[in-house]
Amino acid sequence: MTAPKLTQPLVFEPIFMERIWGGRRLESFYGKRLPPAALIGESWEIVDRPEAQSVVHDGPLRGKTLNQLWINNRPEIFGIEKEDFGESPKSARESRALPKRFPILCKLLDAQENLSLQVHPPPELAKELGGEPKSEFWYVVDTAPKSVLFAGLKKGTTRAAFGKAIKEGSVEKHVNSIGLTAGDSIFLPSGRLHALGGGNLIVEIQQNSDTTYRVWDWERTKRGRTARKMHIAEALRSIDFSDYEPALLKPKGESLVRHELFQVDKWILKEERELVPDGAFAIVVCLSGVLNCGGRRFKAGDFFLMPAKLEDRMVRPGSEDVSLLRVTLPS
Repeated sequence: MTAPKLTQPLVFEPIFMERIWGGRRLESFYGKRLPPAALIGESWEIVDRPEAQSVVHDGPLRGKTLNQLWINNRPEIFGIEKEDFGESPKSARESRALPKRFPILCKLLDAQENLSLQVHPPPELAKELGGEPKSEFWYVVDTAPKSVLFAGLKKGTTRAAFGKAIKEGSVEKHVNSIGLTAGDSIFLPSGRLHALGGGNLIVEIQQNSDTTYRVWDWERTKRGRTARKMHIAEALRSIDFSDYEPALLKPKGESLVRHELFQVDKWILKEERELVPDGAFAIVVCLSGVLNCGGRRFKAGDFFLMPAKLEDRMVRPGSEDVSLLRVTLPS
């Protein structure tokens, strides 16, 4: 079967997730059409999971899922000509088995309250614990005054002290908190204890995983909330107890993070630029202003995927103060 000719970037339907800590800010800030009367904490913008599938919004591939594209259209969409892509994107040219699902998951998060204090299992433990490893990158789009995120442990915290604090209800005194402003970013490897604080709107770029072990939920039950399941044993095994007081990322030019799983750059778009070379794909998140690509206009909060074989590979400013995140796999 001849693949359809691609003339525009791919845009997917967002999948909205209700969360007890969510709100309506994705609607008020970005104009997204949320389900009525629902507290939406997450918008899954690009996802290939058994329980959630991105679907192409329009164009010749309308109705196709991301997984169908990953399986059936690798050369023209992702620039992968043969099955030489490893389970970790770092091994993309090391002749291992191709992963069954697209390896990146992209979200927007609206935290009106603190997320649970949680950890994702490291690769060496994930399978044993029945989960998947998950490393992620957060970019702060907007934040309320005095908002924070929590990442890592305060210096000197031991496994024994932390376990005792869980029983005593004094976990917070052992957790490192970081004040935030818009434009901040952080990388959260598997094994790092973390939570997003209330008042923050972020972009999340993560490994394709959905395993989370909650260790603390800020005693929401004392405020009349239904208790959520905790995963204390799994969390205590997964937390890196040598991970003391990590800091926000310090960008090196346009580069925010370079990792074996994904690369994220921030561009201030003053003039047209080639997004990626021919034969490579990229995911774009419009952060501010309006940008044009492939005959389409994108505003803040929009995500799109530029296929590897798209002829027009330029992004162009459509207004003043245009900025974007470019997400790619390591070469």
